Amino acid sequence: MTTTPSDQGQGVSLGMPQLPAPDYPDDVRARLETDAREIIARYPDSRSALLPLLHLVQSEEGYVTRTGMRFCADMLGLTTAEVTAVATFYTMYRRKPSGDYQVGVCTNTLCAVMGGDAIFEALQEHLGVGNGGTTEDGKITLEHIECNAACDFAPVVMVNWEFFDNQTPGSAKRLVDDLRAGAQVEPTRGAPLCTYKETARILAGFPDERPGAVEASGSAGPASLIGLRLAKGEAAPARVVHPRTSGPQDVTPNDEPETGQATEEGE
Repeated sequence: MTTTPSDQGQGVSLGMPQLPAPDYPDDVRARLETDAREIIARYPDSRSALLPLLHLVQSEEGYVTRTGMRFCADMLGLTTAEVTAVATFYTMYRRKPSGDYQVGVCTNTLCAVMGGDAIFEALQEHLGVGNGGTTEDGKITLEHIECNAACDFAPVVMVNWEFFDNQTPGSAKRLVDDLRAGAQVEPTRGAPLCTYKETARILAGFPDERPGAVEASGSAGPASLIGLRLAKGEAAPARVVHPRTSGPQDVTPNDEPETGQATEEGE
């Protein structure tokens, strides 16, 4: 089906078929091939290396380009359609040029209730971008994230997957301003910040060379760990109130629940 000048913008245009993706320059391809072979050697089935290979090509250009997908297909003996199906499924793979810092605001239930929605709206207005948008200086890409797995510290913002806990609209705006200004920014927990390209290379499975990064801790908070502490007998006795009795009782993790007792209702 074709369109005429009078109905352009309303009809359907099939357009010209897309040309094959260009290859990397020879020196870039040689370097990536060396890294790719190291990744592929980790797996008994080469196609299992596709996810880290996509991170590898993302570390080269900051997003997964058609050239990057062609490279992955060539290295693994896959079709570009197979690689594209994976690259478009996972949200950690970018499909367009993006910023040096991915700022992800959790807008899932707890963070949203605690202020995540307000933070996301404030950052959109402050930066002048929408969800998935990148600032004109190429520094910040703003995204809402469904869950940062840090509910103890809600509302949480992540920058290149490092935690910034207990945020407010004001602190989040100061954070992105510092990132754009090139100021040193320290996460609340976890390793020092690096650029998105550097993060992608780490996710591809290469050593994290940031000083102190391996030793840095980004563990869960006390509320998340209390169940584990109770199971190990490390926590103080819990105060439990039975819904059908009048007072609390001290219960230790080793206490066996009593059964067969009649309630005040005669059950």
